[in-house]
Amino acid sequence: MIEVLAPAGNKEKLMCALHFGADAVYLAGKSYGLRAFADNFDRDELREAVQIIHSRGKKMYVTVNIFAHNKDFIGLAEYLKYLESIGTDGVIVSDPGIIALIKKETNLTIHLSTQANTTNKYSAAFWAEMGIKRIVLARELSLDEIKEIRDHLSPEVELEAFVHGAMCISYSGRCLLSDFTTGRHGNHGECAQSCRWEYAIHEKSRDGEYYPIGEDGRGTYILNSKDLNMAAYIKELVNAGVTSLKIEGRIKSPYYVAGVVNAYRRAVDHFIKTGDDFVLPPYIQRELELLSHRKYCTGFYFGGKGEQCYETSKPEQKGVFAAIVTAEAEGGFIVEMRNRFKVGDTLEVIAPDDNNGKRITITQMTDGEGNTVLDANKVQQKLFIRSDVNLKPSDVLRLNMEE
Repeated sequence: MIEVLAPAGNKEKLMCALHFGADAVYLAGKSYGLRAFADNFDRDELREAVQIIHSRGKKMYVTVNIFAHNKDFIGLAEYLKYLESIGTDGVIVSDPGIIALIKKETNLTIHLSTQANTTNKYSAAFWAEMGIKRIVLARELSLDEIKEIRDHLSPEVELEAFVHGAMCISYSGRCLLSDFTTGRHGNHGECAQSCRWEYAIHEKSRDGEYYPIGEDGRGTYILNSKDLNMAAYIKELVNAGVTSLKIEGRIKSPYYVAGVVNAYRRAVDHFIKTGDDFVLPPYIQRELELLSHRKYCTGFYFGGKGEQCYETSKPEQKGVFAAIVTAEAEGGFIVEMRNRFKVGDTLEVIAPDDNNGKRITITQMTDGEGNTVLDANKVQQKLFIRSDVNLKPSDVLRLNMEE
């Protein structure tokens, strides 16, 4: 089985991930995960999340992947037991001390985080001997190296790899730049993404004089990586032995989660249908181009050249998140507005069914009191849109700026 593994930074993103076909989601509680600025889930929300996920036959993995200091172990055993009690399918961990605690106190399935930097078959075999069920590989591996690791391990040990999203310029995320520039601890989930900033050289005796590191006056982005996109290479990933395709983005928008999961679900299904004849359909690549992203690359999978982005750190976005469907309604549907649109605008549908790609011209909108709305400009306003297209909750509408 090929698993499409999606990020879920909060309940809305969780529902989008499931709606658009994720086989599993990874998320975090309020502590111990590496995305402190995602909304994350409190204990009651974790219980509710796993119930929703299991009711759909999917799986939930919880990140407990901080680089732990002594104080971080206070209350950790009790939290791990709670995760086990609610039916968590796996915990994602990087710290050997936490792994030892999990094995001592629970029977939780352990997934080794990418931040453990597993880059060779001998390390992978060591972790397998320690009872690790799944290894989330370091992002710095080529497909040939992954294949060698796969061949060295017993079949019951699974391999997971990142296939899409932002990449860290540091080695699999082991970075202190955010700590030094902002005091926000990247390895405790608080990264400020200082690597995306523009830099220049300043000689301290020459006040006000800055020297761009690049060839022009705009500065340069020597630490800025491109975004990963492996949708066209599902066949190569599977042939190398990867069974879980991990999408980055717990702090991205529901629109981003919807679009990327929709694309990878369709890509994997197309691969299952076509096998060695797999070629990524152009409409899937178009979907990924419309989402917010920096220039795409294939990371280290084919050798790693060209993964830096020297021109700019700003992402491009050709599709604008207009609204998310919250309910079906007679003669149309109800949405929650996210970006401005007006009567007369044409919105494009993102959906997991045949409605995907359809266009809806807005002819009539009303608010919760039945008042006519001509210009949807109040963020998160609930609106009824009249349409003969039968959209479902978690479907997404966007403005296509290409047109």
